Amino acid sequence: MNRKRLPIGIQTFSEIREGGYYYVDKTPFALRLIEQGKYYFLSRPRRFGKSLFLDTLAELFSANAPLFDGLHAQTRWDWTRPYPVVRLSFAEGVMASRVQLDRRIEDLLRINSQALGVAIHPGLDIAGSFGDLLRNVHADTGERVVVLVDEYDKPILDNLTETDTARQLRDGLRNLYSVIKGADAHIRFAFLTGVSKFSKVSLFSGLNNLRDITVSSEYSAICGYTEADLDAVFAPELDGLDREQIRAWYNGYNWTGEAVYNPFDVLLLFQERQFRPWWFETATPTFLIDLLVQRQVFLPRLGQRFASEALLSTFDVERIGTEALLFQTGYLTIDSVRQLGALIEYQLRYPNLEVQASLTGALLEQIVPLPEQPALRPSRLYELLLENDFTGIEQLFRAFFASIPHDWYRNNPIAQYEGYYASVFYAYFASLGLDLTPEDSSNAGRLDMALRFNGNVYLFEFKVVELASEGRALQQIKNQGYADKYRAEGRPIHLIGVEFSRERRTMVGFEVESAL
Repeated sequence: MNRKRLPIGIQTFSEIREGGYYYVDKTPFALRLIEQGKYYFLSRPRRFGKSLFLDTLAELFSANAPLFDGLHAQTRWDWTRPYPVVRLSFAEGVMASRVQLDRRIEDLLRINSQALGVAIHPGLDIAGSFGDLLRNVHADTGERVVVLVDEYDKPILDNLTETDTARQLRDGLRNLYSVIKGADAHIRFAFLTGVSKFSKVSLFSGLNNLRDITVSSEYSAICGYTEADLDAVFAPELDGLDREQIRAWYNGYNWTGEAVYNPFDVLLLFQERQFRPWWFETATPTFLIDLLVQRQVFLPRLGQRFASEALLSTFDVERIGTEALLFQTGYLTIDSVRQLGALIEYQLRYPNLEVQASLTGALLEQIVPLPEQPALRPSRLYELLLENDFTGIEQLFRAFFASIPHDWYRNNPIAQYEGYYASVFYAYFASLGLDLTPEDSSNAGRLDMALRFNGNVYLFEFKVVELASEGRALQQIKNQGYADKYRAEGRPIHLIGVEFSRERRTMVGFEVESAL
């Protein structure tokens, strides 16, 4: 098996095909889209290959046949009939005002008019110029135009924390995109991609003929790598790597069809031969972390949320749903779908170990001032668990909560809600990437947290009390028989009751008992 070059950060189809890089053939999806319809919208997280897929479409419609040698489309496309392609990308740079956005759009229209060899009538506004470009290209070539828009929403996302600016940029983009529907007679195919799915009313202004394939099961794997792709395309890179570990770290993204690996993570893993949160470390938006903290999200439930179809599709400057934001940015993915009458409901989950550990770790740093002492860092918890040192674990958490200044509690509203202590405790474990099941349900009720680690099972129950430990947390585990569910696993089971004082703002109880 011959090794090829890894296309890390390369979004140009021709460079990949001509430069000896690995390429996962996505042309079956391209042909299916073209056969089935005309107008499409796709939302996928950043660094998932949206730009490369758009470039593949551009080369396909341009009839650059040599680039497709050996691919699915080679014998299934008419290479004698090229179509003109208009490409608009907002991936580069940050636009902080409507004026800057309009200048960028004008520049993009100029670049396209020059590339296609047609003139735009001077003196027209942006909508008029875009429409004039499409009409003139059609008239000049005799072929209707292919319109490809990359990162259609980035100007808005870059300014979400500045609501007025984001609203002005949204209006400017709506002015541009509204042209597409009116130019139907001049358009052969249109494809828009981005991270978020803004409502059609707020952004597309009547462009209601877009088919949204974001959660279409047949297009779930349009971006990303499948299990079969790793075996067929990247087999030379797998030697020496634990396949189960690759799957646990980077697989699991699902849009109601076939699950996929994060392509950015996989390529960096193959290059560096290290398991790290490569994708998460590349500019996770600070506004996301700040928003989750502001909304006092209960961390144990963050990775197991439910959302209706309408809620996942509701995303706008003035209204950003927590579930929609986490799903569209790639921090939650679809676990299952169920239909209740006319209502479609999605159960969401963390896609993989990378996201669970990294997101909870980032949130932990925001909801508590992490102490500088190495003895109180989450890595110390891992060492104590390896030794089953429950006394050490108790001392760690007592010292950790005691290290938080009282002024911090007074100045941070998040510390006032009841779920705060359980959130901190859970995040400590989750940031290590451990096998956690928060709020595990059984016939006996709902346990706060179950942990499987190093051949052991740890069952946690949390209680908030007034001043001193009351022993109710451990007693509830025993009374409810929470351990019964785990006995068949044949592992040692440890029951752990943890109590926090609302008045003293610290952990006041930590009781451990082994289950027979």
